[in-house]
This record gives sequence, C-alpha cells and structure tokens, in this order.
Amino acid sequence: MTTTTARLLNLLSLLQTRRDWPGAVLAERLEISHRTVRRDVDRLREMGYSIQATMGPDGGYRLDAGSELPPLLFDDDQVVAMTVALQAATATGAGIEEAALRALTTIRQVMPSRLRHRLHAVEFSSVPRAGDASATQVSPDVLIAISSAVRAREVLRFDYTTRTGEPGDETTEPQPPRRVEPHALLSSQSRWYLVAWDLDLTDWRIFRADRIAPRSPTGPRFTPRDIPGGDPRDYLSARFKGSDQVNAWPCTGTVVLHRPASEVLPFAGDGTVEVLGPDRCRYTAGSWSWIALAASLGRFDTAIDVVGPPELTQAFAELAARNAQTAG
Repeated sequence: MTTTTARLLNLLSLLQTRRDWPGAVLAERLEISHRTVRRDVDRLREMGYSIQATMGPDGGYRLDAGSELPPLLFDDDQVVAMTVALQAATATGAGIEEAALRALTTIRQVMPSRLRHRLHAVEFSSVPRAGDASATQVSPDVLIAISSAVRAREVLRFDYTTRTGEPGDETTEPQPPRRVEPHALLSSQSRWYLVAWDLDLTDWRIFRADRIAPRSPTGPRFTPRDIPGGDPRDYLSARFKGSDQVNAWPCTGTVVLHRPASEVLPFAGDGTVEVLGPDRCRYTAGSWSWIALAASLGRFDTAIDVVGPPELTQAFAELAARNAQTAG
C-alpha cells in the first residue's frame, strides 16, 4: 500500500500529463476510491496547486498553470530523465551549458539521499562535434525566435552569414536578408538547423541556426507546406546524404570483408553487418558517390570481395588507378 505522499506525487504527475482527467479514470489509475481522489485533490490545493473541478457526466479535475508555482514534485523516473537531459544539454550548442550545469547542481542539492544516489549513478559526459565548438554556439534568444515563428506559422525574416575559405582562415560573407516560411527547428550533431521554404528562391532550404540573425517583426501567417519525404528529420538526414527526397545514400553497395563481424561492427556507421563465418562478414553501406564508398571501405584494412553492384567494382578500379598514379 502506497503512502499518502507517494499517492499525491502520482496524482500530481498524472494531472500534469493531460488537460482534463475524469475522476473515475484517476481513481482507476491510482487504484483508490473516488472519495480518496477528492481528499488528495484537496491536499494538493492546500499545497498551492490550482486544480479546477470539471463538470459533466465524467466530471473530473484540471491542473491550471499559475503565476506562482509551488515546489515541484518528481518521481524517481522523472528525476533520472531530467538528469540525463540536463547533462546532455551541455553538448547541444544552444548556449545554455552553464545554466544546465547550475540547474543540475541545484537539483542534486535538494534531492533526498535516495534520489541523489540515483543521480550520481547516471553521470556521463557528452562529446561535442569535432571542430571549432565556438562556431556552432547558438544564442538561446535566436532559438526562441526561430521556434516561436515555427510554432506561430509566421514568415521569418533574418540576416544570414556564410563562411568561405579554408578552416582556420575563414571569412564571413553577409547575404541579403532572407524571407522564409519556417517549418521545423532541428538539432543534429551539436548543431541546430532550420528547415524552411525560401520565399525568394521558391524552394526548400536548410539554414544553420548559428548563422541566423532574426529580424523583427515577423511576417504574416502562412499555411504549412508538405516537406519532401513527409518528415523534417528524414529530410534533413536525406540532404546530408546528398538526396532531396529519399533518406538514403545515392550509392549503396555490398561487399564481403575478410574480417570478423565483431571487428567491423564498431566502425560500421549506418551500414549493416552480417556474419558469414569466424573471419568473414557481409557489409552493406552507402555514400554520396561510388568512389567515396570504395575509398571508405579501405578503412577496414583487409581483403574485399565486391558483391555488387558493378558500379562499385568500377569505382575500385578507378580508385586503384588514382592510387597508382599518386604512388608513382
């Protein structure tokens, strides 16, 4: 039998997950009587939570948002989830790393010893994207401006800066102001991207958020368009692979590697590995060109038998000729 405190915590957790809860459903979920639900709701009200009673045949309860929040209550799983999220926030490139660490420290200080032990059990570090981390930092104000325009379906106007030149000797080149219909704000490999319909180019574009300087005010509301592929995450991934529509590499081939599958798996990336024996495996992978795919397979440092297609065999021949010329 749960204690009153645990029951109140579970009740509050349920009320926070949806707008309206019929009293009968709450009683069933918590395995208590309707009368106990009413008493527990009254206890939460005494603690400062604004809970409204809803009328009708399925009369129930609604947790209203207030200007002043009482102390928040979390169950064990929520504590673990919050800890993981705050630690992972240090590698998002959103400019909130210090704030996330301070929030995590505050949470640890106020948690009872039992939960504090669980917090320490999930300590880890996030590895940021290789390269200049400072170049990928995005101001929280920029992310808020972009996401607000996405949510409101309002045309976003911004200045956009591109970089040219070799790494370490790059120059920035401001571009004319852009007008876009923002559809999705995504995070990938410690960078933030905006998927949007460019009104001037009349085409889909992907913009680096760290190069965006929003202008005020935003433009008129727009009707959302169908993103190629149907999902902004798939579209972003497809563009990284050199495709405009399908989230797949344009060049995909299969080979037999004369290495155990256990030695190939750690370096397989998004490829697939099939065990053929103690010292051989079948490996299927893709790349943006056949030459690039053939060259990438050399990282396994072993004999390779091409299964197909013929384009991959031809790519190995062209790569061999280039390597021979380089060696000569």
